[in-house]
Amino acid sequence: MEEFTFKHEMDVRDYECDMQGIVNNSVYQNYLEHTRHQYLKAINLDFADLTARGINLVVKRIEIDYQSSLKSGDKFVVDVKMERISPLRFGFRQNIYRLPDQKLIVSALVIGTSINEKGRPFLPDELVKVFGIE
Repeated sequence: MEEFTFKHEMDVRDYECDMQGIVNNSVYQNYLEHTRHQYLKAINLDFADLTARGINLVVKRIEIDYQSSLKSGDKFVVDVKMERISPLRFGFRQNIYRLPDQKLIVSALVIGTSINEKGRPFLPDELVKVFGIE
């Protein structure tokens, strides 16, 4: 697979912050997920289209290391790089950096697979092509 890092910029919204005035830890998963969906669109994989065709991409595991916090109004960028983990699993290595200073906020590994309409894991041709495997 060709090395490719996708980046997506966002802003923190007021309602994403907790009583401490920082982004709630669960919100970072939303940022990561939104960026994964944008990445899939950028490589011509439409999450909604895959689902409509019975190809369900699912998260199996998430590892998140919180390094610092974002607060309301902060601008940030989320990056994602996809990799093959095993014959039926793929990973998204992701980081969140505050802008403009590029301070690392979160680093994560999201491991997923695809499930067919019978609930069985498989790797569809669309993802095989992403990894450059014949």
